[in-house]
Amino acid sequence: MNPHVIIYTDGGASPNPGIGGWAAILYSQKHEAKREISGGELNTTNNRMEITAAIKALEALKTPCDVDLYTDSAYLCNTFEKKWIVKWQKNKWKSSTGEVLNRDLWEILLKLTKIHNVSWHHVKGHADDELNNRCDELVQRAREELR
Repeated sequence: MNPHVIIYTDGGASPNPGIGGWAAILYSQKHEAKREISGGELNTTNNRMEITAAIKALEALKTPCDVDLYTDSAYLCNTFEKKWIVKWQKNKWKSSTGEVLNRDLWEILLKLTKIHNVSWHHVKGHADDELNNRCDELVQRAREELR
């Protein structure tokens, strides 16, 4: 049985594109352990930071895990929940509007989802979810550190 981990992620850039930040909180109920990670990039987009947050969180896991990943990014969540990524691969990384953006990151994330059993959950951003709000604070701090 794989360890169970709860992950909250967030990412953003301002302006978009602009200075970006990403953050994740990893929590193991079994071990009552919580870890916060974050970082940033100078010239990026909101979507790239949202995807990067999920990548960095999953890369931080040392063994295959069962993961409940919470994000306020519908784009990130729907890519897996609505199987957009399956369609993109089938269509040689093309969507109905052209080339799939952020393909480099999607390919990394796809590999990580083959290691970890990820259940995707969409949460409302800037609402009353304590861990989502904490991720947003970490994103803002990461962006400020780059200024």
